Amino acid sequence: MTSAANAATFGNPDQPAEGAVNVTNPKALTDPGPQDQNLAGNQPAFLNPPATDVNGMPQYWASFNLAPKRIQNGGWARQITQDDFKISTTISGVNMRLGPGGVRELHWHQQAEWAIMTYGICRVTILDQDGRPQVADVKEGDLWYFPAGLPHSLQGLGPDGCEFVIAFDNGESSEFNTLLVTDWIAHTPPDVLAKNFGVPVEAFKNIPLHNRWIYQSNIPAPPLPTVETQIAAAAGNPPNPFVFSLGGMAPNRETKSGAVRIADSRNFHVSKTIATARVTIRPGGMREMHGILMPMNGCTFSRAPDVRPFSIPDRRRSPQTFVRAILAM
Repeated sequence: MTSAANAATFGNPDQPAEGAVNVTNPKALTDPGPQDQNLAGNQPAFLNPPATDVNGMPQYWASFNLAPKRIQNGGWARQITQDDFKISTTISGVNMRLGPGGVRELHWHQQAEWAIMTYGICRVTILDQDGRPQVADVKEGDLWYFPAGLPHSLQGLGPDGCEFVIAFDNGESSEFNTLLVTDWIAHTPPDVLAKNFGVPVEAFKNIPLHNRWIYQSNIPAPPLPTVETQIAAAAGNPPNPFVFSLGGMAPNRETKSGAVRIADSRNFHVSKTIATARVTIRPGGMREMHGILMPMNGCTFSRAPDVRPFSIPDRRRSPQTFVRAILAM
């Protein structure tokens, strides 16, 4: 155990010396309360940081379980952006649930969207910049990536809909501030709509005047081959798929302690701004302590009930918190 005399020169040269090892009166370390043990237990290294920590540290994780849900008929979503999570400058996270028949309205936004399916089956539909459509049914462990500006929609399929985690490649991006097709149509003159779609003006007399965002469809989703035939375009298919089966790929590396699967622009070609690592650590295994050469933001989830984005903005971190964040990825 490091002695108090040596602690002041260990790791952190700043004065005064920090860390519990430098405290001479044990009562100074007690915490009479009040306390929330459930929250405190999430970050034990914050309660007793090592002497290598420098002053205070920004919160490097946030939990969807502490974010309010926006609920509508058909599903719900909750999000964490830089407004809630200051150091997460390059990524924001969304946790969304769509029941069977629940639809996330056709929309688009200025940021790229990455997602991983955590439950059920979801039908994704997207149109690229050259009018080439893709529709796909994705399941648990699958990814999708929609480049910025491309219109897309999502639908929960039977028997129990779906749930997924979304990441936008900008910390300020909000799920609740996207351009919706209902908003666009409602703000376009009916005669312009009629000319654009080649139908009478009367066809638009009952359009929604308010954003739908998430809604419940009462029309059963047709079989995927039927939809693919219906949306086939003269321009053909997109050159690269917008979905990827991460769970279905062979591990990039596997040992007796675990396995890692990686999806990036080398194998998931459309995913230009976000890469994915699925790390499985078996009981007794450990992801070796390691470093990252650039600022990193991420979004992690597991079988545990907590889903949390995290961020590591620089390397001024205690070994405990750094390894915990990496292992959570």
